[in-house]
Amino acid sequence: MKKLDKEQAAVISAYTGYLLGDFSEMHGYAEKKLGRPIWTHQFPSIREELREAAKEDFISMNPEGCE
Repeated sequence: MKKLDKEQAAVISAYTGYLLGDFSEMHGYAEKKLGRPIWTHQFPSIREELREAAKEDFISMNPEGCE
């Protein structure tokens, strides 16, 4: 099985809420997608907003032949 790169792990983590890889990578991705700083204690309250922001990136990860 092919391993995920850091960006893929961050996207999956942001979209699903299950952390894969380093928290700091997901945290940076989340701040980039939402366009603002995020304190760690805020993650539970922004779950749905972050999921919506990461949705397009998550869907674009669909491998060829898996439609």
